[in-house]
Amino acid sequence: MNNVFSYIIVMALVTYLIRALPLTLIRKEIKSNFVKSFLHYVPYATLAAMTFPAILHATDYVLSSVIGFAVALVLALNKKSLLTVAGAACAVAFVVEIFLH
Repeated sequence: MNNVFSYIIVMALVTYLIRALPLTLIRKEIKSNFVKSFLHYVPYATLAAMTFPAILHATDYVLSSVIGFAVALVLALNKKSLLTVAGAACAVAFVVEIFLH
């Protein structure tokens, strides 16, 4: 049990350092357009990397997840609202899941 607390403390320190060091080391404005554009897309890439595997394993069959994702992608690219995209993707995945059972 003592090892668990050691791991938690080490991970807390690592997480803190990752967040605190850029704030303390980089004090002047970033002027490179490449670095600015790279940093602009980091949150989107991180969100996608965390979300996409969860989408594939959200249902009993990967096929229903993929079809629901495809519907969400098409609706999102057509600039539908978030509620419409999420609702339609869930509904389509649910219907496909029913047919696959």
